[in-house]
Amino acid sequence: MTQYLIEREIAGAGDMSEQALRDASKHSNAVLAEMSPDIQWVHSYVAGDKIYCVYNAPSEALIREHAEKSGFPANRITPISAVIDPSTGKG
Repeated sequence: MTQYLIEREIAGAGDMSEQALRDASKHSNAVLAEMSPDIQWVHSYVAGDKIYCVYNAPSEALIREHAEKSGFPANRITPISAVIDPSTGKG
């Protein structure tokens, strides 16, 4: 399964309240529950006017389907080719 980075442009995302983020998460989870078990939301980063989400899915089409059904934009979908962190440079 491929891991994807989804860039969602949402005006004021960084100013959303904890409750608004909780509600958005619940809505996304509900849509995911109705879809294929092959699509999985890993986590998201909220920064400025964007939310960056990491998902596991077999195809970009499934990511787009989730975006359409949930009402959350998917302005850019990029397959993740590698994950690095400080420990990558050791050894």
